[in-house]
Amino acid sequence: MSVDLKFNEDGTFKIVQFTDMHFGDDKEEDRVKDGKTIALVERIIAAEKPDLIVLTGDMIWSHGVPDPKASFRRAIAPVAASGLPWAAVFGNHDAEAGVTREELLDIQQRYETCLSVAGPADIHGTGNYVLTVRGSGSAENPEGDAAALYFFDSGITAPEPIGGYAWIHPDQVNWYTRQARKLAERAGAGAGSPLPALAFFHIPVPEYDEVWNAGLATGTKEEKVECPKINTGLFGAMVHMGDVMGTFVGHDHDNDYCGTLHGIRLCYGRVTGYNCYGKLQRGARIIRLTEGKRDFETWIVEEDGGSVR
Repeated sequence: MSVDLKFNEDGTFKIVQFTDMHFGDDKEEDRVKDGKTIALVERIIAAEKPDLIVLTGDMIWSHGVPDPKASFRRAIAPVAASGLPWAAVFGNHDAEAGVTREELLDIQQRYETCLSVAGPADIHGTGNYVLTVRGSGSAENPEGDAAALYFFDSGITAPEPIGGYAWIHPDQVNWYTRQARKLAERAGAGAGSPLPALAFFHIPVPEYDEVWNAGLATGTKEEKVECPKINTGLFGAMVHMGDVMGTFVGHDHDNDYCGTLHGIRLCYGRVTGYNCYGKLQRGARIIRLTEGKRDFETWIVEEDGGSVR
């Protein structure tokens, strides 16, 4: 966790987002599919040479799997073997049964290049944390914090009377706003110029449905947005704080669109794993930040070597 994230000399910082790898049981069919996923992850990392790898949940299935820890080790092995910095958030399937988020986090943290942390113990979830990217050190861009990356645990399922998926809780939203203020103060940013930031979590917030229905998104939508039924205001807090430029989720394997709502780009990753449902070609989302700009580029790379912008 001593890895230093820093913009490159050319002022860029590239992130590869893998999502929904869904490593499963040790049945022969699962091993074949897991092997295809490993090969794809290795190929994309080698081709893209990112500065950071982010896993946005559902690295594994855990329900009904005899040894989910072994599945998790297989899932993160190609990422850890790359030697590149990486961070992860949990999805709804990672710790459904037979293993806890804390146990899976412990497996991650055995690798020196893993930047995932548990986060505050007094708020919901395991894996609420923020990483900063330092400036390149050029005359125009000194080495102080130049960007922030927020990570949230979006939970598993909602309480039975409500049903559906879990949500990011108000205490997590409050934690985020405190972090945003601290980073802005540390960077010496004025009230109208907070530190540029991105956010990563697994389950989309309800605004993902809104941005599509408003006709403000481009990309593929082949299934319902499986967001929580309760809106706890994370998106509203991000609009208010003015730092987050884009959010990146997984969860819905047949959606890969991006859309801008109230100045924030809401983006799906591209499903990566073969051991799960989905019509879309497997792949990953690429995100490229430019130092000193409140903007980013993003596109999808696919298993056949093509890209979608």
